[in-house]
Amino acid sequence: MSEVDYTRPLLLGYVLKHLLMTDGELADIRSQLEEFARIEGFAMGTTYVEETDTTPAAFEALIAAVNRYEVTTVVIPSRLHFAALAITHNVKDTFERATGARVVVAASTP
Repeated sequence: MSEVDYTRPLLLGYVLKHLLMTDGELADIRSQLEEFARIEGFAMGTTYVEETDTTPAAFEALIAAVNRYEVTTVVIPSRLHFAALAITHNVKDTFERATGARVVVAASTP
């Protein structure tokens, strides 16, 4: 990741690693999120990667970072990266209500 531009709003990322097949795909996703940040005028911060054996540690760290740094936007590679976290409720809506940050998909415009 390149040096953070503090004049731009901070963008954090979130990825469920088990949805990807290889470490190369994870690297590609990180690049995709960084490119999205650049195009949309954000400074890309940390991308939180959820490991299967420690779920939901990265998600909890993401929530803490959003609250600590007053982040207004979180980017994910696809809706599946939030939807796969829970079967019984909409994690995206719950996350947005709890943190005040919106969740956007990298392929869409925020």
